[in-house]
Amino acid sequence: MDKIDEIFERYDINEYVPSIEYTEFRKNIWRNRNFYEKACKFAEFLNIGPDKKSLEKLKESIRVTHLDVKPVGVVSLGVLVLLFFIFLGLFSGFLTAIFNASTGSFIQKVNFLIVALWLIVGVVSYVYVSNYPNYSANKWRLKAGNQMVLCILYIMMYMRHTSNLEHAVRFAAEHVGEPLNLDLMKVLWDVETGRYSNVAESLDNYLRVWKDEENFVESFHLIEGSLYEVEEEGRLKMLDRALDVMVNGTYEKMLHFAHDLKNPITMLHMLGVVLPILGLVIFPLIGSFMGGLIRWYHLAVLYNIFLPIFVLWLGNSILSKRPTGYGERELEGGFKIDVGNALLIGGFLGVLILLIGLSPIILHYLYPDNLFLNGLLDYKCRGDVCTGPLGLVPLILSLFLPLSLAFGLGSYYKLKTKDIIKIRENTKRLEREFASSLFQLGNRIEDGLPVELAVGKVAGDKEGTETGKFFKNVDTNLRFGMGIERAIFDKERGAILGFPSPLISSSMRVMIETARKGYGVVSRALISISEYAKSIRQVEERLKDLLSDVVTSMKGQIGFLTPVIAGIVVAIASLISSVIGRLSELGTEGFEGEIPVIGTSLEGLPFDVQNVIPPYFFQLVVGLYVVQVIIILTVLSEKIESGDDRLSVEYGLGKNLFRSTMLYCLVSLIGVLVFKGFASMILRGG
Repeated sequence: MDKIDEIFERYDINEYVPSIEYTEFRKNIWRNRNFYEKACKFAEFLNIGPDKKSLEKLKESIRVTHLDVKPVGVVSLGVLVLLFFIFLGLFSGFLTAIFNASTGSFIQKVNFLIVALWLIVGVVSYVYVSNYPNYSANKWRLKAGNQMVLCILYIMMYMRHTSNLEHAVRFAAEHVGEPLNLDLMKVLWDVETGRYSNVAESLDNYLRVWKDEENFVESFHLIEGSLYEVEEEGRLKMLDRALDVMVNGTYEKMLHFAHDLKNPITMLHMLGVVLPILGLVIFPLIGSFMGGLIRWYHLAVLYNIFLPIFVLWLGNSILSKRPTGYGERELEGGFKIDVGNALLIGGFLGVLILLIGLSPIILHYLYPDNLFLNGLLDYKCRGDVCTGPLGLVPLILSLFLPLSLAFGLGSYYKLKTKDIIKIRENTKRLEREFASSLFQLGNRIEDGLPVELAVGKVAGDKEGTETGKFFKNVDTNLRFGMGIERAIFDKERGAILGFPSPLISSSMRVMIETARKGYGVVSRALISISEYAKSIRQVEERLKDLLSDVVTSMKGQIGFLTPVIAGIVVAIASLISSVIGRLSELGTEGFEGEIPVIGTSLEGLPFDVQNVIPPYFFQLVVGLYVVQVIIILTVLSEKIESGDDRLSVEYGLGKNLFRSTMLYCLVSLIGVLVFKGFASMILRGG
């Protein structure tokens, strides 16, 4: 007993040691170690592990995501990042104090805002880094969960004609796509390495990861139960029941999610968009009445760092409640995406527009004593201290700053996704028609036609449709002497190359597999697949109807409400700044009496142009915040509708960044011009 205790004492409770078989699996199937894994390995020298409450969750997340890290390395890396930012904050404060040490005491010149900012960044980074495996596991579950229905469908398709669970799991792993296919391959690997005696045992162990997804677990248990059915009719009924459980369960969960989504989305819009932007109106007044205590960079820290983090956190908390099992399917096969040209064009466009937006700052820096430029840009200088730019021209030019970010990123995503999104749309049209085409193909084969002839008949009947194009390509390849498998899956001329749908690919694989067993088997397989595909399509359409209200509302916020509200706020703020600046000039010139129209004496009012937040920088803060909110809301709305689908997110960003930012700049420009004339009328006495 003492010997056993001695052995266990050698191992730290926080240390996670993967098995030899699992390590070998990662080397053969998974990927090379990434930067995060290397950093965790390096940070292990601190030997700081999580508490016992967090340990099990962290170990489970590491196992789910297949990360090659240990809990002690994860937490130690978080502490190391925190210490780095603490040191950076203290060092920045020390440098600031040295540069400003000419007047006042050393401690008074330490910029505590900079120190506090780095400390807050350090705390946020610590929380993120030390919980990265947990965040990755949630993302993994979301993406893998979107493939659940398709996974059950593939296993069903295979087992209807061949009652072999191991081959069915392998068939699903070949077609379902990452990351769920890696889990299925791990299930098979554990059997091959002798960890489990059969696939059923390995699956039961794997399904513990999805213990909260009762429908997925129950569907697999029904599939396993079909292996023990003696009669063929009972076996097929149990397989049909497995798919029904998965599809109907997904629909019910999405129904509840859609009903519970309206209030959180409204709260997100009010707390993250409307109230913060409307609150910006008072800052020009606060800056003047508080003697310049509030500067534009204070607004930038609040609105361009902390508020986006808050909105992102609130959005992710909403997204984390989205049920798994439904989402866009990834396209099958590799596609050459010209990222280099997209990055070059987007970067060039963004930098060019950015230089236009920064021109007031650049010109003032290069020619600080030029009277014409100072008058045009409206810099107010007292001694060596200049405030500005305050004029209308630099305010208009500042609109190019958010445009540079929006056009740079928008161009990149638009060019990157424009070709592949067309392929996806064509594939979707094919999938919508494919169920009826499979049913027709199955009937043709049941009538005694060989598969090769039946394909040509269906191609003629479906001429002019996407399905007709697909079967026409297959028929053409057959006429050139190819076999049915090469006609569909040939790497150079296969018909599937133009329609990279995993559903279509797997259906054709089943057709080829069953064709060897006779016309009756292949006919029944194709007819049953068409029925499954039709039912899944109906459920997907019902789910989109459920989410349509929420998604439409969010797209309205992105495309209209947010940019319009922000543009009006910028115009009002420019009006306030213009009035305060003019009142400051009147006070400096010794104006006595009352202001015309307003009827207010200047005496005793704290109007000082040096304390005004320049409209140029004010618009910069608001414009960048609008772009940040557009990005966050676009990602959130696309993930609510399509799950963790990267293509949909990037395509949505390419559209929304252009439209919404242009609308914001247009509303701001019109509002500024209108309110500028209004301010001139007030100060002239009407």
